[in-house]
Amino acid sequence: MAQHFLHGFPAVPVVVRTSSRARRISLRVSRLDGRVTLTLPRGVREAEGLEFLTEKEEWVRKQLSGRAAPVRVGVGSEVLLEGRRLQVVQGEGRRIQVAGGEIAVPGAPERFGVRVQVYLKELARARLGAASDRYAARLGLPYSRITLRDTRSRWGSCSSRGALMYSWRLIMAPSSVLEYVAGHEVAHLREMNHGPQFWELVEEIHGPYEVPRRWLREHGEELHRYHFAD
Repeated sequence: MAQHFLHGFPAVPVVVRTSSRARRISLRVSRLDGRVTLTLPRGVREAEGLEFLTEKEEWVRKQLSGRAAPVRVGVGSEVLLEGRRLQVVQGEGRRIQVAGGEIAVPGAPERFGVRVQVYLKELARARLGAASDRYAARLGLPYSRITLRDTRSRWGSCSSRGALMYSWRLIMAPSSVLEYVAGHEVAHLREMNHGPQFWELVEEIHGPYEVPRRWLREHGEELHRYHFAD
């Protein structure tokens, strides 16, 4: 992949890639991080793709202007925890404390982002582990392990060997959303598809799921606004 820039103010970095599966030139602006990707079918000259990019400059800038600004987590910033907006403040002692709409972080301010991220990951592992255990018990099937990642394209997955993967950023969503994703992935232990029987199984072990599922579709991208380290 090569990188070019859409010149102007501000300049916009654009990743140019070639795909053997692409049938036409396409342009995508990621809803998660604003990354602009220009995809060319194999055999199409890069110059032709860049000409297409120039023609679509107004559309690209409109898409980017509609995105919420990223948040660098540090003193005075906010961060989400289980759907609540907390202000990051200087704390005392050795542990992070959450109370009264604030998350108090001890230590050097330049390390706040990293420390908050570690705290969120630990909490995510505990919450997702407990939820997965509960749904697996209702299903009557064990899973093999749980892995946490910072994924862009999915909130969770279940392998054919029963390994569960979740995005740790789910801890920033309302707890009902985290519970839904855990129930969804555990249901894949029995149904490795998204057919009618799968959704019946999700409702059986989790309960109604349309509200948290809709929340992810409408608000999930906001969880990727938060940046914790350079």
